[in-house]
Amino acid sequence: MTYFKSFCLLETAFVFLFFGSLSNEARAAKHTNVILIMTDDQGGWDYGFMGNKILNTPNLDAMAAGGARLSRFYVSPVCTPTRANLMTGRYNYRTRAIDTYLGRAMMEPEEVTIAEALAPAGYATGIFGKWHLGDSYPLRPQDQGFQEVLVHRGGGIGQPSDPPEGANQYTDPVLFHNGEQKQMKGYCTDVYFEHAMKFIEQNESQQKPTFIYLATNAPHGPFHDVPEDLREKYKAMDLTDAYGFDLNNRRKNEKLFDDTSRIFSMIENIDQNIGKLFQHLKKIGAYENTLVLFLNDNGPNGPRFVGSHRGTKGSVNEGGIRSPLLAHWPAQLKAGTVNDRIAAHYDLFPTILAATGVEKPQTLQLDGVNILPLLKNKVENWPDRALFLQWHRGDQPTPRTNAAIVTQDYKMTFSKESEPGKLYHLANDPRERKDLAGEKSALAKDLTRQYDTWFADVSSTRPDNYDPPRIHIGNAKEPMTVLTRQDWRYAGPKGKGWTRDARGKWLVTVEQTGAYDIKVQFTKQQADSPASLTVAGGSDLFHAEVPADRTEHVFKHVTLHQGDQTIDVKVVEGSIERGPTMLSITKSESGADSQ
Repeated sequence: MTYFKSFCLLETAFVFLFFGSLSNEARAAKHTNVILIMTDDQGGWDYGFMGNKILNTPNLDAMAAGGARLSRFYVSPVCTPTRANLMTGRYNYRTRAIDTYLGRAMMEPEEVTIAEALAPAGYATGIFGKWHLGDSYPLRPQDQGFQEVLVHRGGGIGQPSDPPEGANQYTDPVLFHNGEQKQMKGYCTDVYFEHAMKFIEQNESQQKPTFIYLATNAPHGPFHDVPEDLREKYKAMDLTDAYGFDLNNRRKNEKLFDDTSRIFSMIENIDQNIGKLFQHLKKIGAYENTLVLFLNDNGPNGPRFVGSHRGTKGSVNEGGIRSPLLAHWPAQLKAGTVNDRIAAHYDLFPTILAATGVEKPQTLQLDGVNILPLLKNKVENWPDRALFLQWHRGDQPTPRTNAAIVTQDYKMTFSKESEPGKLYHLANDPRERKDLAGEKSALAKDLTRQYDTWFADVSSTRPDNYDPPRIHIGNAKEPMTVLTRQDWRYAGPKGKGWTRDARGKWLVTVEQTGAYDIKVQFTKQQADSPASLTVAGGSDLFHAEVPADRTEHVFKHVTLHQGDQTIDVKVVEGSIERGPTMLSITKSESGADSQ
């Protein structure tokens, strides 16, 4: 743990122990629980209360009616950036988490998460579902303030970081409970909610406040394993109104209809679990004093209804970066409150601190602001502000590339660094069709200047600002380090980071020189000839000839030297050179070092 992070957490603990980090109002009332729920690839209009005519979301509709809602809430175009913003209250470009794979979905461990801010004030902290900010020490959720952890690895079940035993299944998934791989029973979303409900019930019995981050991987693909009864329901429906635009040829869209029926079945399953959660909160006496927040992480994972807007996941058009923010807290929030002031995911960190009465460490710099006054509708002169959102593929961000600056009335978007930005008046032009940059040149120049200032600021947070974090090997907190294609740095042809013939390297820090066992797993060779297997770790080189029918090989008692290393593995089959599917590295139990 870095000095800065240690200082922040020690400061929080000091304030709590000696001065009481809870406000007088919070101490006078029963403790406040917080449950932060975020779905994966559910678009901002995939709800009945948002005008979707097909989807059945009665529990989320009831949550919206029974609590407060921000109608212009923004998230990032894809999931890892949203999660970094959400967990830290800071722009994700400050956190090193800039993309979704190839080592760029790992967050700097120096960053202080909301769980790390709440835990010193006595909160029990738990995460259930998707983390997607690093799978190995010191990047895991249990290294970042979460005491109870039940997650899948990487960006989702069925992706390269998923263990082979999981078989890409959402039903009876293989998950990781406090670092231990476990076979679970039930549908993944049901499993997350069931464990979250048990967690808060246990804490309530001990009169301990709870913070839960419940992040489902549904309705993200793959779509082959969904709640079958709900899929049949939507499959039997006419889905032509599910997209917000005309479908010219139904026959050509059968695949789209089938995918949509599967996505909608996962969303309705989430909604059913929302209903179960609220019933459980009532049962354990935690309903009134639990703040439940709900949002989605980006736009829809395919063409779907996005109201009067356009855009899907990955886009900075409104359809790609909008989410409702629902806040249900009977003790504090008036039912039916709707506020249209702009806000974003990085605002939830300071808002949760305000709701719980936990003080922010003075040395911690947040980019978000407390939006609890908006949720309470107790604002007379809320200041104008600008929101900044950007994402694109690549090893580091490029200025003015798939980026947006959003104000209460206007929005400036940038497609490519070499192209001028476009200005839209969102109230008059929600589909972002009429570019006003020429007509309102002074405003366009001012917003461009603000964007440039922002980009320069976030890009200079650290001297090596966009270098990816390193995975640590040999730390007692993680006896086995698993390296997967999720976190490797790509070394092969462009665009093949996860394909069979891709190559990559891992940036690691070996904490202790010593003997290690390295298990290499790889796809079965297509030829009958042996495969040549080479592992390079810094200046160390290990080689083996592997029979054609093998899919793994263990190098026993090899010496890895302390310090920063690059681990590169080549599986050579004839003229083809590829990377492994994953590595597992453990300290050798006994025996002399050897190759």
